[in-house]
Amino acid sequence: MPFLNLNADDDLYYELIEGDPARPWLVFLHEGLGSCAMWKDFPAQLCQLTGCRGLLYDRLGYGQSSPLRAQRQIHYLHDYALRELPQVLDHLLPGQEYFLIGHSDGGSIALIHAAQQPPRLRAIITEAAHVYVEAVTLDGIRAADAAFGAGKLRALSKYHGEKTEAIFKAWSQTWLSYGFQFWNIEYLLPSIECAALIVQGSEDQYASAAQVDAIVAQALNAMPAMIEQCGHAPHHEQPQALLALMDGFLQGRMKTCA
Repeated sequence: MPFLNLNADDDLYYELIEGDPARPWLVFLHEGLGSCAMWKDFPAQLCQLTGCRGLLYDRLGYGQSSPLRAQRQIHYLHDYALRELPQVLDHLLPGQEYFLIGHSDGGSIALIHAAQQPPRLRAIITEAAHVYVEAVTLDGIRAADAAFGAGKLRALSKYHGEKTEAIFKAWSQTWLSYGFQFWNIEYLLPSIECAALIVQGSEDQYASAAQVDAIVAQALNAMPAMIEQCGHAPHHEQPQALLALMDGFLQGRMKTCA
């Protein structure tokens, strides 16, 4: 299995999808309890549609990557966006252009990364990204926490193995902590100059449409896309609609890159 060695203790698992070397890469950033495997075949389908190559990786603490070695802090999404992601890109895609496609936590990571205006980043797509903490978000996390405590989320162990409880608690306890209720990255949005497609399900159990409105109102070149009859994971719940939406957006951005 392919691993990227970050340092003496930490390895990141990654997967590559074949495509046209003349086109930018699609880099997929999983959700707050996600992994490469939890994307299922959606990345391969999108790469086939667009002709792009794809890169997926398990962030530190997730999937087949090394476990977390310190307590998660309030700026953990910044750490993933500004430390880990650039290392992955520099080592695996040196000097090459890329699109970011991020779900939930991965969407917030994409926004934070894009605000740095990396020269090789062509555009971003977010699914269910958060830019601040809502009551509905905390309600959804409390419900998930109760389900986990009752043993109803055992399927996560298929993806995270012995790290399952640690990564779940890192996620839930961080978001439910007193200090995190004040977390907000709206200040970064006006610095996002690349094109952005901001997707959310109309019935997302972790956020309201206000998240989309905030991003589109403040980022410089962002467009909204609400998917009807869909919850927090459009790539699982409405995959064909999302594939068509993403393909149209990406094809348009590749024309402007040519």
